[in-house]
Amino acid sequence: MQNEFSRFKRVTHLLVGVAIAALTTLPAAAQTAPSVGTSDNEAGEEIVVSGYRRSLEEAIDIKRNTTGFSDSIVATDIADFPEQNLSEALQRVPGVTIERERGLGTRVNVRGLPSEFTFVSINKLATASGSGGRDVEFDIFASELIQSVTVQKSPTAADEEGGIAGSVSIRTARPFDNPGLRLVGSVEGAYNSISEQIDPNFSFLASNTFGDFGVLVSVAKQQRTNRTDSNSGINFRPIARWTDRTGSGAVYRDQAIAVLQRDAGVTFTNADKNKIVFLDKVGDRVYQNDQDRLGISGSIQYKPSESFSLSFDAFVGSLDTVEDEYDAAGYSASSNSTLETIHEADKTTLADAGIIVLRDVSYTNTQHEFLSKEYITETDYRQFGGEMNWETGNWKINALGGYSGAKRSLDYANLKHVAYAPSRTRYTETGGETIPSANPRTIDMYNAPSAYLFEAYETTREQIDDDKYAAQLDVSYAFTSSILKRVNVGGRYTNKSNQRQYGEERIQGPTRGSTAYVNVRKLGDSPLTNVIEIVGGKDYQARDLSWSQISNEYARDFFRPDGFVTPFADANYAKVKEETIAGYAMADFEFEVAVPVFVNVGGRYLRTTIHSEGFHQVQNPNGSTGLTPAPISSEGSYEKFLPSLNAHAELTDSLVLRAAASQTLIRPALTDLAYKRTASIGNFRYTDGNPGLKPTYADQWEIGVEKYLGGGGILAASYFWKKIKGVVQSRLTGEVPNVTVYNANGTVNGVYDFDVYQPVNAEGSYKVSGVELNAVIPFGMFADWAEGFGVNANATFLDSSLTGQSDLGIPTSPIGLADNTYNATLFYDRGPLSLRVSYNRKGAYVERIERNMYPVYRDAYGQFDVAASYQVNRNFRVELQGINVGNAKTTGYTMDPSFPTTYELSGSRISLGVRAQF
Repeated sequence: MQNEFSRFKRVTHLLVGVAIAALTTLPAAAQTAPSVGTSDNEAGEEIVVSGYRRSLEEAIDIKRNTTGFSDSIVATDIADFPEQNLSEALQRVPGVTIERERGLGTRVNVRGLPSEFTFVSINKLATASGSGGRDVEFDIFASELIQSVTVQKSPTAADEEGGIAGSVSIRTARPFDNPGLRLVGSVEGAYNSISEQIDPNFSFLASNTFGDFGVLVSVAKQQRTNRTDSNSGINFRPIARWTDRTGSGAVYRDQAIAVLQRDAGVTFTNADKNKIVFLDKVGDRVYQNDQDRLGISGSIQYKPSESFSLSFDAFVGSLDTVEDEYDAAGYSASSNSTLETIHEADKTTLADAGIIVLRDVSYTNTQHEFLSKEYITETDYRQFGGEMNWETGNWKINALGGYSGAKRSLDYANLKHVAYAPSRTRYTETGGETIPSANPRTIDMYNAPSAYLFEAYETTREQIDDDKYAAQLDVSYAFTSSILKRVNVGGRYTNKSNQRQYGEERIQGPTRGSTAYVNVRKLGDSPLTNVIEIVGGKDYQARDLSWSQISNEYARDFFRPDGFVTPFADANYAKVKEETIAGYAMADFEFEVAVPVFVNVGGRYLRTTIHSEGFHQVQNPNGSTGLTPAPISSEGSYEKFLPSLNAHAELTDSLVLRAAASQTLIRPALTDLAYKRTASIGNFRYTDGNPGLKPTYADQWEIGVEKYLGGGGILAASYFWKKIKGVVQSRLTGEVPNVTVYNANGTVNGVYDFDVYQPVNAEGSYKVSGVELNAVIPFGMFADWAEGFGVNANATFLDSSLTGQSDLGIPTSPIGLADNTYNATLFYDRGPLSLRVSYNRKGAYVERIERNMYPVYRDAYGQFDVAASYQVNRNFRVELQGINVGNAKTTGYTMDPSFPTTYELSGSRISLGVRAQF
């Protein structure tokens, strides 16, 4: 691997060198083309740049004037962000990809690193989203409220720490962004191709300035119905499921070993228990996600002159979702099942890892499940902040303070019916399936309502309170002569807290505590409806299949007693408080060494203290297990000095050489720091928090070249390198012996040893390096007839050292790291007409390590989006947008594509709307 890494560095250095040579030898016509906005000599008319092209120009101006490496997206007019969805807009930024959950963009990845490695702020305040982690779910924000987004990839000492990958800085609109009276409104309808629903979207903004004062209020309201059909949940389960059985379970062990020998010619030894695998759970699922989003922003600004501004900003909103999930699944590894017949054993595909995969097997007693699940999530967020910017003489003073908070509640229910019968489970080309076996007791799992018995109506309730306070003061002094141009000093105080409450309860009868329905009530005793009739829309898309289930509406009405609320449990309570005091100093230098050179150098010192608390398990005098009467707390702290250097040289008026180096960090998720313990009964596993976690650190540097073209274009190339240390990983840290596991009917399933897994700072480090290429080329710079046409394209290529996260020693890239990403937009923007066709692609990456042994990959994913608008007159514009117009599918696999795990279809979204401005 080291040789490959060295070769990669040589190749990337060559790429950057070639790019520099190419940029400096562009044709003179390309370098001296007039800026768009000059007159068109042939037509004799003035070319006014607006819309998408203007947004690109302003973003390039920000990039050129920013210290360090950055890229931006700008709304060229108030409430006119160039994309309807904030996360979908960010995927156009060089080096940025987004994570999708069932077709919807949510979190952001910068340069292929996991989303929690990215720091997100709104109006310079760290953003709370209620996720419990450091990552931010961008789908809660309405893009109509956003004025600009900048992705900063190399920090200065003045920047708040917290992003190894980079930082995303969001700014909402203020009245003096566009002085005077502005009234803007829009309405649209959006159609999902699978749910076949049309959803409304409204927004309105009013802004006015009155001399030195300005006021702005904006509201955005959106509904969205999205359906995803999925053949998924397919993963490896080691044969140890049965070969580790003892006592009364020995019969399952002995039969599994005998069938392995008889049908696959495999003589089992204990060393094989994790390297002989079979299909675990295979499921067909329909997800129906209904979203209701409301966003409100407001700003009051006092600006008597260009040298003084005082602003108060408010940004509040909510995202309420109801997701219905209907599952039909076969669980091969049930506690009272084992191998019956092996139809196909694959000894070759994963031979290098020593793994044998049982591709097609009949089992003696598969657990078939019909699950009607309902997730009701309510997220409320709010942010209030004030900022002062004052310039007097050579001094600049900036001060800000504010609060960002979010509260998220989740009400979850799962109506579970189970049937035990022999079945056959096997891989298909795109996923897996469970079908009847040759055993006379087998069933057609999709059409046997009398075979399914009620097990439980499972409920959980969770609430997360996420609060962040911050205050910052920055002072700088500009020197009128000498090499030293400016000195900046400042300090910041932040106080963050995260509190989680959680509870669960199983309803098994008409009243609390009753078990009257268990093993008595059947699936067919409730009304059954075809799942497509329940959710609406097209037939099941993942494969040719149809089945009926109990609707969540009926389940909630029938199985929940009047006034039922799932109680919180002290055992699941956790709270973490984090306080940080940081100070920095940096200086700007300007001098000439044949060409002008600009240098920013500085350092940031921080000290963080952590208070973590939760209830702990204790043994009562009578031998039972209980909890401490009050939460137990733990204190921790760490401090760090983070140096940074950013420099650029203006080789010519249009050619810039840029370089940066720094140390950065990302703090552990607050939920990982908390005292807590959760149990996974089926996996015989406890998962604990770890208050002793430290940050993950990175040493990084970057060098690049940027060629600024006439007409608002750019060609840029850079090479970056990161060494990441102390990554938080889940590791086996202990064992709890002799844990009694009970079945739903109260009988004893068995006594097992439970593994304890905790997040820990992994030893050692890994390296990530890559090349980032970016091109914005307006074709009008080459020919007058091409005025208005252009391309905005970028690509990122990554290489990383391998990690040892698999307990089987299978080498993988770091989790979440895609080795390449591409984005390209071909556009036409001139006069009243604007057209865009975009394609984005994210390469394959490791999604997780199943059971800490088997790497599970998410396949490379690419989708086409289109957008068109027509300015009818000065006040009205018609807009059309299509997302995923090619109906791209989400797929994944375990270790090799011939072992698929996920096959999901979320369809396309088409929206048509009108924007009015006065």
